[in-house]
Amino acid sequence: MTDALTKDTATDPTADAPKALAGVRVLDMTHVQSGPSATQLLAWLGADVIKLEAPGRGDITRSQLRDVPDVDSLYFTMLNCNKRSITLNLKTPQGKGLFRRLVSRADVLVENFGPGVVDRLGFPWETLRELNPRLVYASVKGFGPGRYADFKAYEVIAQAMGGSMATTGFEDGPPLATGAQIGDSGTGVHLVAAVLAALYQRTTTGRGQRVRVAMQEAVLNLCRVKLRDQQRLARGPLGEYPNEQFGDEVPRSGNASGGGQPGWAVRCAPGGPNDYIYVIVQPQGWKPLSTLIGRPELATDEAWATPEARLSKLDKMFALVEEWTERHTKWEVMDLLNAHDIPCGPILSTRELIEDATLADLGAVVEVDHPQRGSFRTVGSPLRLSESPVEVKRPPLLGEHNDEVYAELGCTAEQLDGLRSIGVI
Repeated sequence: MTDALTKDTATDPTADAPKALAGVRVLDMTHVQSGPSATQLLAWLGADVIKLEAPGRGDITRSQLRDVPDVDSLYFTMLNCNKRSITLNLKTPQGKGLFRRLVSRADVLVENFGPGVVDRLGFPWETLRELNPRLVYASVKGFGPGRYADFKAYEVIAQAMGGSMATTGFEDGPPLATGAQIGDSGTGVHLVAAVLAALYQRTTTGRGQRVRVAMQEAVLNLCRVKLRDQQRLARGPLGEYPNEQFGDEVPRSGNASGGGQPGWAVRCAPGGPNDYIYVIVQPQGWKPLSTLIGRPELATDEAWATPEARLSKLDKMFALVEEWTERHTKWEVMDLLNAHDIPCGPILSTRELIEDATLADLGAVVEVDHPQRGSFRTVGSPLRLSESPVEVKRPPLLGEHNDEVYAELGCTAEQLDGLRSIGVI
């Protein structure tokens, strides 16, 4: 297995150092993406994450979108690294008893079931708090209390109801979903922040607390600049947008940055679907850019020389840039623009990203060995701590750690065999 940040233990004093969350035990009752993305981050940071799954089936994503028959899917493996897996039937009296013992030893419990599921199993927050007053009980839900509280939520539903889809796409086209999983994984990142804050507060209060993050609200938080622009509309059209007409809602504006510095994705050679580069034109970048594109006179032309003069014809400005970029590859354009400190970024396809040598060297994309499927590539941890480097380890097989974890609770081998025989684990 290739770890995210491979260390030479002979020369690196941090290689064997305790991880940032060493000693924190997380009981992971999550499934699909929003919850597992959060608990995987906690595991990467060094928490002991115990994934609690139903016997015989486990997390539904183990079998969803399989590319290899009868093997855990990439959907599962890429969201559950560094965890331990146990199985438990929570509908049995014995299962409930074991669950109480697990909760009493946990620091954090994370779940993303539908509203009320854990309560109906007999474990509302009041009961969990009695079992373990220091417990941080964290939940991902689709929506907060109110009109939408009992609605089901999925990735794109969260995007739809959080402001993302209404503001994504081109003016003359339909609302669009973004490929970034801002509803699921975006919510997971928010949940990690809340869990860490609750753990920190516990160091002074000695008490755990209830933590909730709603997918709609997480997406809304990521769309705050569009709410900024919604309020700016009350004072007139948005000059940074390429749209010719404005109503009473923030319009879809294609690839416009919508910020203080105009940007656009322009086509490059040889003209494939991802042969584009995103270019931002800062005031100080206009002179070198106009020279690069073969129009140096525009740097002093009153109709083009200032940001204010260019604002009314951003489409024409980027058309001139594109006439130049179409004669070069996106990598050539990137080198030429960066040589003049002009902000830009080539549009990288999923294939280019997964094969990018720089990302591999950084540990942003890693290769992990799996006992059933062989090696697979996944994202590495984007969280870099100088004293606590992250090692990406393989995800667990279903129930792989039953004997290990239940032995930690004091269960004997004979007791575990009995529990297996009646379908409790």
